[in-house]
Amino acid sequence: MALAFSVGSSQAADGALLPALAPDAQSLDPRWRNVGLPQATLPLTEFSATQLDGRLAVRVATHQSYSNLAHELAPPMLVQRLSWSWRVDQANGKSDLRTRSGDDVALRVCLIFDMALDKVPFVERQMQRLANAKVGRALPTATLCYAWDRALPRHTLLDNAYTRRLRLIVLRNERDGLGQWKAEQRDVTADFRRAFGEESTELPKVSAVFIGGDSDNTGVDTLGFVADLQAAP
Repeated sequence: MALAFSVGSSQAADGALLPALAPDAQSLDPRWRNVGLPQATLPLTEFSATQLDGRLAVRVATHQSYSNLAHELAPPMLVQRLSWSWRVDQANGKSDLRTRSGDDVALRVCLIFDMALDKVPFVERQMQRLANAKVGRALPTATLCYAWDRALPRHTLLDNAYTRRLRLIVLRNERDGLGQWKAEQRDVTADFRRAFGEESTELPKVSAVFIGGDSDNTGVDTLGFVADLQAAP
């Protein structure tokens, strides 16, 4: 799963680290861009603004698709707190994040850290350099995603099935119920150290934040919503 993108950026006018996902029920903030995999021909996940249960939200609909709604922070900024609300209305009954064939989630919220390449273990560092040369850009060295999974227990930490440069923490699963808003507040420092602490205990700055959902591996449709995404230093 490649996560290289350049989407353009600017800090929110009110000084917040992130602009609102949906300033109104008709449109997304243009500083959030729908970004697919480099050179991929997959359909893009559909992101649209809506109002649900009295709150402005992003509707995330997958149709055998993959992409992320991303906002780049340039220059990278320190993010120590991350909060949002989300819900899944149509789950993925075939997902299994432990395998490549099941590597899909209805919803994810992710941070790309600007971690120095020399922090990456030697063998992975060499593979990263080869991958960078192949795509012609620097791929992320450390990405942390919070996932709404099908069945894995809450608080499960695992590597992405394609690359250890992306690690996931499962926050919710189907036992949390469909069609119900759940609020999250994360200590990013603690989560980064849990996921990447063997490589770096110092919290790197964040170069991009994104939300997403995908079903390209399992070939099903899913539906979820994300609202009130906020970051703080």
